[in-house]
Amino acid sequence: MDLIRKANDLGFIAVGFSRPGRPSFFDHLRVWISEGKHAGMAWIERHLNLRENPAMLLEGCRTVITLAYPYSSCKPYTPEGLCAARYSEPQKQDYHHRLRKRTKILAKALQEHFPGTRSRICVDSAPIMERSLAWQSGIGFIGKNTQLIIPGHGSYVFLAEILTTAVIHFPEPRPMENRCGSCTRCLDACPTGAIEGPFQLNAGKCLSYRTIEQKEAVDRKTGKKMGDCFFGCDVCQEVCPFNQKHETGEIILPSANDILNMDEKSFRETYGKSAFARAGLAKIQSNIQAMDNERQV
Repeated sequence: MDLIRKANDLGFIAVGFSRPGRPSFFDHLRVWISEGKHAGMAWIERHLNLRENPAMLLEGCRTVITLAYPYSSCKPYTPEGLCAARYSEPQKQDYHHRLRKRTKILAKALQEHFPGTRSRICVDSAPIMERSLAWQSGIGFIGKNTQLIIPGHGSYVFLAEILTTAVIHFPEPRPMENRCGSCTRCLDACPTGAIEGPFQLNAGKCLSYRTIEQKEAVDRKTGKKMGDCFFGCDVCQEVCPFNQKHETGEIILPSANDILNMDEKSFRETYGKSAFARAGLAKIQSNIQAMDNERQV
């Protein structure tokens, strides 16, 4: 079975294989948590035993398949020029659902080729160290901004995994050495100083965390650092030399005033199945209000 070809046909741009075991950066994760750099994301602390051993997510797991799926390098904009992070793709169904459908096709093909085996699909939801496993599989390297970077494509990718009891034979993966060199563009450009050093992200300062995950409203001081983006932040990726392709933004979002005046019913009907649903309408509205940008009125 040519699993890589099948994955490519489904739109995945990279496929890697590894054996289950202790992820390479697990100790870094524990230190990061102990220092409180995960901010209010308490869920990261839970099930550390599962993060340490992916095989516990599927009894008898013998192979971990890592898949990378690209998202648009084109930002979604409002008519007056406010924008959302590229990954949000608000005109589409949330990426969790889209990737799960594709990985299910591959998992089914695996079970047909290896009768009696079982698989488990993980799409940014199970307690698994996705970027660490991707690095171990050899499909990319970890940049100084902590993003997985795939040479020839960049970091605009979603990750998914298939844990399987099938014993898939593959060449010994060769993890990539970091290729950032002396470049510090991501550290220098971060609006809030969230990248406190190479490979050191303080989530509590990160605009992606503050505008999506943080329950409290964004304050005005933070709002002034958000630039034009009211949902997430792409700055550390935009300045990265490995992300050279930036398409012209598309006006696919309603005006800021329309968003501010939107009710919950309309929001659910329009964005209830998109990535916007994670933050919710009230959070998005408060983000726009905090921006203090003349173009929002």
